[in-house]
Amino acid sequence: MQTDETDLALLALLGENARMPVATLARKLGLARTTVQARLDRLEGNGVILGYSLRLGSSARPPLRATVLVSIEPRSAPAVLSRLRSLPEVRRVHTTSGRFDLIVTLEAMTTEALDETLDRIGEAKGVNRSESLIHLATKLDRGP
Repeated sequence: MQTDETDLALLALLGENARMPVATLARKLGLARTTVQARLDRLEGNGVILGYSLRLGSSARPPLRATVLVSIEPRSAPAVLSRLRSLPEVRRVHTTSGRFDLIVTLEAMTTEALDETLDRIGEAKGVNRSESLIHLATKLDRGP
């Protein structure tokens, strides 16, 4: 699907505040409300916009976060991913190139829960090795 400059400006405004009313979006873009609504419908229908999300403040998020770099055995990705999906502390899994095959993002309420999750990842069938990075402070967060 082709996106033009107006679509990109609309997406940027939604990135700042996904709850911005269509009338406000239209005013900021200098377009009719119906035009903006039609663009939103098209962007949603074509899968450019997959949904609208809630960003929790630090006081509402689990206090402990970590990134785990995981190296897996060849052809073991489905089994490893199944194991990762079963762990409630796992928030995201990305495949990657380089020394590691997966980047796993964790969130936990306690150090015990985080430690147990790290152990379960390391013990999973198909995992060769893992390296854990505990997040200390967030200096920049532009994510949804």
